[in-house]
Amino acid sequence: MKNLLMALTAVFLVAGCAGKWQVNYDAPPSPEVTKTWKLVDVIAVAPDELSVSNRNGFAPSADIVWWGEPFGDRRAQVAAILDEGITAGASDLAGSRPVTMTAKLIRFHSVTPAAIARAPAAVHNISYQFQVFDADSGVALTQPTFIDADLEAYVGSAEIAAAIQGQTQRVRIVDHLAAVTRGWLGYGPDQRREFAGVGR
Repeated sequence: MKNLLMALTAVFLVAGCAGKWQVNYDAPPSPEVTKTWKLVDVIAVAPDELSVSNRNGFAPSADIVWWGEPFGDRRAQVAAILDEGITAGASDLAGSRPVTMTAKLIRFHSVTPAAIARAPAAVHNISYQFQVFDADSGVALTQPTFIDADLEAYVGSAEIAAAIQGQTQRVRIVDHLAAVTRGWLGYGPDQRREFAGVGR
């Protein structure tokens, strides 16, 4: 009976977090412009004012929730993921104009072990402010752009199988951010879409 009550409570909790998710951003720059760029640096930050939770609940109330690496500085960890994903996505730029890309994290709400074990579904809820600057002059080449880069998370046996194959949460999110970046730059498939799911 106790296990049944716990299971029902879990269902009600995650059902309350069901909603619409998306990969989205406003009109990106023209590929004719971006093909003139060459990436020099990515600066990704997770501001100190963002709240962090290490509570192993279904949907902790915080801006940063990340369990895909050992305990440590969660702000630094997720900023590094954002940096790595954007760098991978922009590394093929082969133009003559050196650029610096900046990303200011707004939300990085990933899944907890509790959600992986007992939730019927989950979402990595990621958003950030993105901007491109001339690396030599510092002149802004784009307006600040808000990017939503949500991604379906694996739960249960699917998460275990993916991890065994090397598709850890970190690997999947970095690859996803790289694909979103390539789509924004206009030399990869456009990743913008909406999907329904359970998440924070």
